[in-house]
Amino acid sequence: MEIDHEPQLQSSDNTNINMTQQPQDPRIKDYGWWFRVALYIIFLLAGQSFSLLLERLYYDKGGNSKWMISFVQSCGFPLLLPLICYFKSKENFKNIFNINDDSSSIIKPKNFSIYLGFGILLEGVFLMYSYGLQYLPLSTFSLICSTELGFNALFSFFLNSQKFTALIFNSVFLLTISTSLLAVDSISEDSMDIHRENYILGFVFTLCACATFSLYLSLVQFSFEKVIKRETFDAVLDMQFYPSFIATCACVVGLFVSGEWKILEKEMKEFANGKMSYIVTLVCCAVTWQVCYIGMLGLVFEVSSLFANIIGSLVLPLVSTLAVLFFHDKIDGVKSMALILAIWGFLSYIYQNYLDDKKPKEVKSLCLGVSKGEVEISFELK
Repeated sequence: MEIDHEPQLQSSDNTNINMTQQPQDPRIKDYGWWFRVALYIIFLLAGQSFSLLLERLYYDKGGNSKWMISFVQSCGFPLLLPLICYFKSKENFKNIFNINDDSSSIIKPKNFSIYLGFGILLEGVFLMYSYGLQYLPLSTFSLICSTELGFNALFSFFLNSQKFTALIFNSVFLLTISTSLLAVDSISEDSMDIHRENYILGFVFTLCACATFSLYLSLVQFSFEKVIKRETFDAVLDMQFYPSFIATCACVVGLFVSGEWKILEKEMKEFANGKMSYIVTLVCCAVTWQVCYIGMLGLVFEVSSLFANIIGSLVLPLVSTLAVLFFHDKIDGVKSMALILAIWGFLSYIYQNYLDDKKPKEVKSLCLGVSKGEVEISFELK
């Protein structure tokens, strides 16, 4: 009887070992991640494209308030409340069964200081972007925004341990040359009857905004990894909601201190398409910016700040083309060359990202083969 039972026991043990040691197919686990990344990419591209077009429409039809356009870039944060309440209630329900788990619904002091700093930083970015968008044609504005990728590569190198390869350096160099061409072209630029001084001022503001926003993205990634340390979607919502609230409060203060609130009623009456069109334009702009930021922060959370900026660079040729179609912006030889260099720099980094993504897969497959071999050897020894 003992001889009969022993093989059965050994077979059962081997079966259990096979069930526990057999690695799960990583492709099944990655499907959810790829779905989230794809969704964030759509949010970022659609949100940013429509936001820039709506802001250009606001200025073209009679809008002139830089604080108002900064306000709509952050004031849509209440739209996130339903999502926040849903995920917070879900998290609190889990905490009922785990008393030792820290509730994410409570804002820690260090997190609050981060949100406060990011909110003030974002307000500065919004205001500089507003100046740039008011003084520049949309096609030129979009091309200057291509420098975000170069700035973000630099900040990611120091803050996020991003590797600085030859291809990334080539991308930064090409984007810098692209922007320099636009600066030289500003001497003879006459699109939309813009004065030379205003054009140069818009150029400087936009360039500073790009550098500051790139720093913001790198700091956000650093905060997710070193401070927040929560791999949940509500962490992304918090990073969007609270800084946007701070930035909105700063916009309201700026709107009243600058005195621009006095011209809003007149601006609404004189808007080319009427009051209703004025309100709809600003409301839609606020909504699309929130969609854009969720996509951008989601990509920073899931991948990296540099990857989020790469996807944002895809908006460059899209918005420039749409600006020519809808706003009749001019595309001369210098702008065309700058656009080609910007796209070349973008593709250079995309290829580097492809090479970086290929190496871990080869390492994982090698490690997986070794682990399987070890399991088989352990079975034979038993």
